[in-house]
Amino acid sequence: SDLGRVGAQAVKAGDADGSQILLSPASILTIYPHVYRKLGYDTLADFTPVSSIATVPFAFSVSPAVPAKVKTPADYIGWAKANPKEANYGSPAAGATPHFVGVMLGRAGGVELSHIPFKGGAPLVSDLLGGQIQSGVNVLSEVLPHANSGKLRIIAISGSRRSRFLPNVPTFAESGFKDVAAEEYFAVFAPAKTPAPVVARLNAAIRQALQAKPLIEGLEKLSFEVAGESQPEFAQLVRSELGRWSSVVKASGFSSDD
Repeated sequence: SDLGRVGAQAVKAGDADGSQILLSPASILTIYPHVYRKLGYDTLADFTPVSSIATVPFAFSVSPAVPAKVKTPADYIGWAKANPKEANYGSPAAGATPHFVGVMLGRAGGVELSHIPFKGGAPLVSDLLGGQIQSGVNVLSEVLPHANSGKLRIIAISGSRRSRFLPNVPTFAESGFKDVAAEEYFAVFAPAKTPAPVVARLNAAIRQALQAKPLIEGLEKLSFEVAGESQPEFAQLVRSELGRWSSVVKASGFSSDD
């Protein structure tokens, strides 16, 4: 998260001629403004959204510490209410999207889920496999191999539709939790004053590159879906995501002075 913020600050101050762009998870521009009090950049004032590149949903996994009869998000909420001391979920970092997926699930289910932040996805997966933590929210690619081998149970994913990499697992929305929705967008941004024709050229070049088979195959290995909207569509998406996360972060009570 620190690197993302440093990168954003560097591009904000960079030359607005198309020579300097930011390739980053979009959450550093849509969620971090609500999390960090001293961010050093303003999404709408300092950047022009250029294009998304790929999206990936988050997976909600339960570990062997949770009884096998817990198979759906509704089952999990019922179990969490009956076992409040064990109603813990981990995420790869405090203040990032997976943290707030858990916040949304707790709110939607009317139960207090205790968040345990880890230093990255790998240690969280390790504790999930060992049953040291009850549940976790990870980028799908981090837990997919363990779901396929039967070591972890992914009971829902946070995307707007099922992942073709895990077609048997429903979305939260399909499971009756329509407000639990989040995807990470990897995307390109330019400094705010980059001329519109330059931004349009960058968008066209990115969308063309996203049709290249080796790039598509590389993204699919990470269980990413190839994206690439038009520039106006992507700019609208960034604005709506920025607005949507405000209430979720506020409801969590989480903020950081770092």
